[in-house]
Amino acid sequence: MNFSATPIPGVVASTTPPHRDARGSFARLYCPDEFAAAGIAFTPGQINLSANPRRHTLRGLHFQHPPFAEAKLARAVAGQVWDVAVDLRPGPGFGRWHGVVLDAQVMNAVCLAEGVAHGFLTLSDGAEVLYQMGRPHVPGRAAGLRWDDPALAIQWPAAPALIGDADRICPLLADRSDLAQ
Repeated sequence: MNFSATPIPGVVASTTPPHRDARGSFARLYCPDEFAAAGIAFTPGQINLSANPRRHTLRGLHFQHPPFAEAKLARAVAGQVWDVAVDLRPGPGFGRWHGVVLDAQVMNAVCLAEGVAHGFLTLSDGAEVLYQMGRPHVPGRAAGLRWDDPALAIQWPAAPALIGDADRICPLLADRSDLAQ
């Protein structure tokens, strides 16, 4: 496994060069020892799969407040997505975003620290995202930000064709008094 820093502290890109032969491919997707050696403290507590039949489906930007904040390891297991992390932790990086294409063929991933909002836009039909969560989801504690918030100025590669009702009505960053800068 190869790890590389992103502009957001605690958001780490991961690539796993697959072994390919006549049977197909094989890749290690998570190894606690390799994560620890890279300085990433992450142990999955829940695993989720997001299946998205249509290209340009948008999900996010989602997060949970402490003490329920979730670290995540996200990867496309089918198709491609534009994956976005937004730093919501107090400090100079507050509101900074970073995006990366997660591609099932490349087998890359992104690890997000607690306090980072997460969302994605599918770039292909049939895109599926596997999330390993640092702790189980707590019903009633989910929060979100609007994907098109001008204060974040995220450069999405395309306009969403499908957005869930809950994501469509998420507040702007300026309207979230629960987020301290």
